[in-house]
Amino acid sequence: MPHPLDSVVFISIPEEHQVSRVFPGFDPSIPLPVQLAAPGNTIHSDTLRPEMILAGILTVLAYDSENAHIEYYRTILRAVHPTIREEMTDAAIMKIRNGDFELAEEIFTALRGLDPDDMVTILNLALLNDERSDNMRRAGLDEEADAMDAEAFRYYRMAMNAEPPIPDAFFNAGFFYVKQKNYRKARETLESYLKIETAETDLAKTRKEQAKKVVEEIAGRDLDDDLFKAAYDCIQMGDEEKALEHIRLFMEHHPKVWNAWFLLGWALRRLERWEDARAAFIQALELGKSPSSGIESGYTDICNELSICLMELGDFENAKRWLVSALEEESENTKIISNLGMVALKQGNKTEAEGFFRTVLEFDPKDRLAMEMLVQIEKGDGQV
Repeated sequence: MPHPLDSVVFISIPEEHQVSRVFPGFDPSIPLPVQLAAPGNTIHSDTLRPEMILAGILTVLAYDSENAHIEYYRTILRAVHPTIREEMTDAAIMKIRNGDFELAEEIFTALRGLDPDDMVTILNLALLNDERSDNMRRAGLDEEADAMDAEAFRYYRMAMNAEPPIPDAFFNAGFFYVKQKNYRKARETLESYLKIETAETDLAKTRKEQAKKVVEEIAGRDLDDDLFKAAYDCIQMGDEEKALEHIRLFMEHHPKVWNAWFLLGWALRRLERWEDARAAFIQALELGKSPSSGIESGYTDICNELSICLMELGDFENAKRWLVSALEEESENTKIISNLGMVALKQGNKTEAEGFFRTVLEFDPKDRLAMEMLVQIEKGDGQV
């Protein structure tokens, strides 16, 4: 796959060229990057346009931060487009809403090249990777999601070191830690947010209420207990037996915490103890019926995990029932839709299964599992 810089060429422009008049402080001794339509294309003096140079500069900012003339290129871009940061940020946010994460990342990376110390762009990169991780995890791409989480964590940490502090960085990082089940860090980060947030806007007031609820719930359920964190970490590292030891010790003092029952079920499911895991997930659902608070209810994840156990136990009807219930909560969750396809296959309903997998590809055309299952179905060997 060609690198973005492969379609950039550097050319020297004489001072009398019409393009030079567009750029304040033009220096004919410094070659300018020109963005070509494709690698290997040629460029002629009479077809050169300022937009091609500005596009080339953006590519250099994104992918060649060590370029010897990068400060000159930054100066040109800022002079020609004083509002470039705002315009490009809006464009990137629109790309994220449309699911075009790669282009959004390219835009934010270029903005970081324009101003490496701009902490708002750093925070936007954290939010982008956080969103990409959620999208990948819904598609069942856990390894890829873990990589995005690592990137999000790196950018959140940078944004939280900004001076003066950025309240949004602490708020969003706090909820990122909640998703990571790192409740101690979530509590500490959200407590910091509550200390530094001084705005009195409606949004700030709403966020402060959300943060307070999460902090109170973590404290009330002792979710920042070392045993809970250790159990989660052991599952992540593949040591389910050790995780069971930690979570059972935690549950001796916290028998009614649904999150603990979920971790118990998760460890048991990974050990293929289907019946025990099923019972744990049912208990998690029962305890999760209490009024919801700031922390996610986990309903969709519990239903999905429960359905996997039920499929393995041959109870396809109930597996389907819980997946449908989860889909009512998250109608675009491709992991849930894929598992409905798997249930249909186990029941011998290949046409129905094909419909589910094609729906997954409508939401995510790159979903590998859906593509693989459709190929198997088309070959006539779609067995699971």
